[in-house]
Amino acid sequence: MATTVNATYATPHSKNAWAYTADAGAYRKIKGISEDGVTNTFLLLALARANSRSATVVYEAGTNQITAVYL
Repeated sequence: MATTVNATYATPHSKNAWAYTADAGAYRKIKGISEDGVTNTFLLLALARANSRSATVVYEAGTNQITAVYL
């Protein structure tokens, strides 16, 4: 199900990026499987936010961390 990305947040620390989505109603961390994976996922979320586009966000059961994004 597509959702609105309301905000994104990242720090200079390794694998530390977050997104606030309408369906979650809270900030969710991007799962730190790899540095490139976090960067690529964050970029898709930021693009969706910047262009007012909906995105399909996949959350890991249990941790509610973001594991994939489809634009």
